[in-house]
Amino acid sequence: MGGPSAEREVSLSTGKECAAALRDAGYSVVEIDAGDDLVQRLRAEAPDRVFNALHGRWGEDGCVQGLLEWLRIPYTHSGVLASALAMDKERAKAAFRNEGLPVVESLLASKAEVGRAHVMAPPYVVKPYNEGSSVGVYLVTDGANGPPLMDEKMPETVMVETYVPGRDLTCSVLDGEALCVTDIYSEGWYDYHAKYSEGGSRHVVPAEVPADVYAACTDYAERAHRVLGCRGLSRTDFRWDDSRGLDGLVVLETNTQPGMTPTSLAPEQAAHRGISFPDLCARLVEDASCDR
Repeated sequence: MGGPSAEREVSLSTGKECAAALRDAGYSVVEIDAGDDLVQRLRAEAPDRVFNALHGRWGEDGCVQGLLEWLRIPYTHSGVLASALAMDKERAKAAFRNEGLPVVESLLASKAEVGRAHVMAPPYVVKPYNEGSSVGVYLVTDGANGPPLMDEKMPETVMVETYVPGRDLTCSVLDGEALCVTDIYSEGWYDYHAKYSEGGSRHVVPAEVPADVYAACTDYAERAHRVLGCRGLSRTDFRWDDSRGLDGLVVLETNTQPGMTPTSLAPEQAAHRGISFPDLCARLVEDASCDR
C-alpha cells in the first residue's frame, strides 16, 4: 500500500480497508508502505501472498508485479503484461480497437506541443497516458480560446482525446464475469475529488439505463478484461451519450486494480451481487499467483 505515485493517499486508504477486511476473513496481515526498502521488507516478512493495494505508476503498471515475480511471491490482481498494457492508455486503446470495442479518437503529443495550440478541435480532454484516478485531467471546452494551462507535474507526453458528452458508467469484472453496471452522478467532471471525497459523487447500482446499453457494458467489460489478459478484479469505465442510444457508448479505459475505499465502485458492485467486502478480498487472495 502507499507507494510513491500520485495516487499514494488513495492507495493508503485502499490498503487500510483491505487489511481490515482480510483480518475479518481470518488472515494474518502485515501492512507494508511500499518504499525504497520494499525488497528487504518482503524478504523479512516472507509472506505467503501479497495483496497488492498499490495504485498508479510503479504499483499498477507492471513494475511491482515484475518484482514479485522475481521474488516468487504470489500476488493479487493482474500480472506484468496486463498491468503494463492497461496503464498505457494508448496501447490499451489499440488492443480495444483490435477487439472491436468502441473507443474515441485520441493521440499522444508532447506537453509543450499541447500547451502551444489546439492539437485537435475542442472539446477535448488532456490527461497523462499512464496515470489513473483522473489525476491531471483537463477538459478543454467547445469554443475555448486556447489550450489548457497544465501543471508542471504533468508528464512530458500526454494523451489528447475527443470529449464525449453524457453519463459516466462503469462495470467491474471478477474472475472473468461482469458484476453489474453503475451509473455515476457528480457535479461537473468526475474528477479525483468526485471519486474519493464523501459526497463527491452518487452511485446508482445497478445503472438505470436501457437493456441494450446495460448488456453492452457487461459484454465490453468482459472482453476488455480478456483482451488485456487481466485476472482477478478489473473495472472498465465508459462514457455514454444517451442522446445517441447504443451508438453513444464508448470504452474509456480499464483499471486493473480498482480502488477499494469506502466510496469505491467495485466493492459496491460486488455487494450488489451478494459478495461481502471480506469475501471479495479473500477471493482475490485465493486467486493470487506469480505464474501468469
